[in-house]
Amino acid sequence: MTDKTMTPDEVAARLRSGMTVGIGGWGSRRKPMALVRAILRSSITDLTVVSYGGPDVGLLAAAGRVRKLVAPFATLDSIPLEPHFRAAREAGAFELMEIDEAMFMWGLHAAANRLPFLPVRAGLGSDVMRVNPTLRTVTSPYEDGETFVAMPALRLDAALVHLNRADRLGNAQYLGPDPYFDDLFCEAAEAAYVSCERLVDAGGFADAVPQTLLVGRHSVTGVVEAPHGAHFTSCAPDYERDEPFQKLYATTPWAEFAARFLSGPDEKSYQSAVQAWHEEVR
Repeated sequence: MTDKTMTPDEVAARLRSGMTVGIGGWGSRRKPMALVRAILRSSITDLTVVSYGGPDVGLLAAAGRVRKLVAPFATLDSIPLEPHFRAAREAGAFELMEIDEAMFMWGLHAAANRLPFLPVRAGLGSDVMRVNPTLRTVTSPYEDGETFVAMPALRLDAALVHLNRADRLGNAQYLGPDPYFDDLFCEAAEAAYVSCERLVDAGGFADAVPQTLLVGRHSVTGVVEAPHGAHFTSCAPDYERDEPFQKLYATTPWAEFAARFLSGPDEKSYQSAVQAWHEEVR
């Protein structure tokens, strides 16, 4: 058995400019923000980001690290449209492949199963095909002769996800209401990195409900213990979204926000800056 623990910055050191990186979570829920912040502390750029987009997309877009985004949306949930994503997109800062949520899921399934594509009904009868002219359709070879969208595999060089608990081997558990397809992100990637709220000892999942053991060690390259590592997104039941801080993020000019909260040398400096801000506004 292999101890796969590492730090957020050691994960970032494994990534390279130009990679396709999948980021788990959903909107502003259980995003691997500590790992995203580690990317921002690095020189990595020119990324293709694959995400059910939230502030992960906003941070990377505002920092100019995104070449292409593959996403069905980019939202902060309680704030419908991610503002930094919107600003970067309106400025034409990156290429966008905008697809249906189900198409996105089946693209991950195709990659996880090492298939070039999967036929899906999602997207038919919509403008998805018009805004994505590279998409193709496929006809069923059976008697029905039905036409489907041939959703291409969303193959990832690396996946970043955040779970509630993990062990040093790479097994990881979610405790909240939804898995958010984090297992598919890991299985669709050449390398997958799991951050977690707390590491558990070997055998720590012996009494766990099997369905909560979402990610298996076979698909995990590295594990990071990162308490509050999803901040400012939610990580239920450990904590809810930090709504006051999210509002600050959404309404503060990027340069000002980055200088105060993202200019430190490590994740601890970010968490300290957030704590100091909360003490100021009490």
